[in-house]
Amino acid sequence: MEVDTDTINEDEDITVEVQENGKVYASFGDKINTNDALTQEEMFKKYKSLKPGDTVNVKFAAKINDVCQKKGCWMSLNLADEKESFVKFKDYAFFVPLNAAGQDAVVTGKAFVSEISVDQLKHYAKDGGKSEAEIAKITKPEVKYGFMADGVLISK
Repeated sequence: MEVDTDTINEDEDITVEVQENGKVYASFGDKINTNDALTQEEMFKKYKSLKPGDTVNVKFAAKINDVCQKKGCWMSLNLADEKESFVKFKDYAFFVPLNAAGQDAVVTGKAFVSEISVDQLKHYAKDGGKSEAEIAKITKPEVKYGFMADGVLISK
C-alpha cells in the first residue's frame, strides 16, 4: 500500500528521504533519520521501566495500528504484548496521512506513562452505560503508554 501524501495534508512541507536500508519515507515535523531507533519490543521494555510522571527522549520504530481519521492528529503504534503507544504531535504542528495505518513508522520525541485510577475507570464505565457487574470487575488501574513526537518518518 502506498501512503498518499499529496492529498491528505496539502499545507504540510513533506520531504521524501531514501534511507540506508533502501526504504523510502515521507517525513513529518522535525527532520529525523532511522539511525539508532529502538525496536517496538525494546521500546515496550523502556515503557515498563517508567513510572507515571517520568519522561524519556527516545526514537523508536513500529508498525502504525491506527490514525485519527478526522485530521491525522494522532496515531497508535504497535508495541510488544499487544500493547500500543498513543502518539500525538508536538504543539499540534503537523499531522500524518489518514491512510497510514499498516505502514512502518519511526518517531522521535518524549515517551511517558500515565495511569488511570480504578475510581476514574469505574466513572468512565458508569458514564459508558456499563452494568454494575461489569463495573465491579474493575479492580486495577490502567497504564497508558504515551508519546509526544517532534519528528515522524512513515514508509511509502
